[in-house]
Amino acid sequence: MDAFYAAVEQLDDPSLRGKAVVVGGSSPRGVVLTASYEARRFGVRSAMPGHHARKLCHDCLFVRPRMTRYAEVARQIRKIFEEFTPMVEPLSLDEAFLDITGSLTLFGGAHRLAVELKQRVHQQVGLTVSVGIAPTKMVAKIASDICKPDGLLEIAPDRVEAFLRPLPVARLWGVGPNMQRKLAALKIETIADLADAEERDLLRRIGRSGLFWQDLARGRDPRSVVAGRSRKSYGEERTFEHDLRHGDDALRVLAEQAESVARRLRRDRRAARTVTLKMKLTKRTARGKYPVLTRSASFPVAVDDGKQIAEAVIDLWSASHAGRSVRLLGVAASAIEDVDRNQLPLFEARQQRQQRALNQAVDRLNARFGSGVVKRGAHKT
Repeated sequence: MDAFYAAVEQLDDPSLRGKAVVVGGSSPRGVVLTASYEARRFGVRSAMPGHHARKLCHDCLFVRPRMTRYAEVARQIRKIFEEFTPMVEPLSLDEAFLDITGSLTLFGGAHRLAVELKQRVHQQVGLTVSVGIAPTKMVAKIASDICKPDGLLEIAPDRVEAFLRPLPVARLWGVGPNMQRKLAALKIETIADLADAEERDLLRRIGRSGLFWQDLARGRDPRSVVAGRSRKSYGEERTFEHDLRHGDDALRVLAEQAESVARRLRRDRRAARTVTLKMKLTKRTARGKYPVLTRSASFPVAVDDGKQIAEAVIDLWSASHAGRSVRLLGVAASAIEDVDRNQLPLFEARQQRQQRALNQAVDRLNARFGSGVVKRGAHKT
């Protein structure tokens, strides 16, 4: 998807269309999650500090992220993808691999399928998608990145090597800054440099992973599309503009995050056995880093109830906070299990039935009137 979070904001609010929109925070601690293409013309990019984005584009309109809304739109798009092939592997809310091998005859070839897919997404959702077509996942991903926005680029099997070689090595999926520095020490800057490098040099300086990257540089990628891959965790976190010290404020934030995580679990018909509290402290270490602490607790049975998750994570906060000030708080749920809503516990207690009925009512209200229309009261230690 093209500038997905910003595009959703422009879709929902026509007054933002054609303007430089930044999803994220503009404070010194804020981070750009996504920038519209109007903002990108000023050099604004994802993961950039918000205050830096503001300096580059004084007229940028900053919008707070609405992850629940983005997930809702992503589900609509995913359903459209599945009209073309059941072999869909999501990478994130706004990106997925599709294996269309079995659909080529039905749609008259890869290019015609891609054109139809782009049209359906735009007609049914109102957003644009860029499509890369290639014989391997790596090349398809690079092609989709290069043809943005609203593009379509097909790389035939006999053109893969010629397509890859001139590109910078950073284009390879997963080659981050650390790997780039290691490769630069070997005078490897382009994909061609990596493809032509001596294997013994890669082994000596990088290890076995160097040979993996070299295979990718040569267009060899044996990884197949894995359909039906499910999430392993659900999480919410928030960085504060000012250090958080007050207990009641922390409890409110943790309760809201717990409810959000629980709501997403129920939406996906899933439950979690483990909850984790994440805290980023405000006092830097000797290396200039902000320490990140995590504390976890487990349930005897998997849960999808915000009250239970909030109580567990608040207990973790109370046991580990000890007067510390924090710049970030987060709640995550893991050890995920699928839930059969039609098979209720045989000896479910009356309180459990009431809580389940309450959650279902809240979910219906949020679905009808918008996320967060109903919130649970503050928790107390």
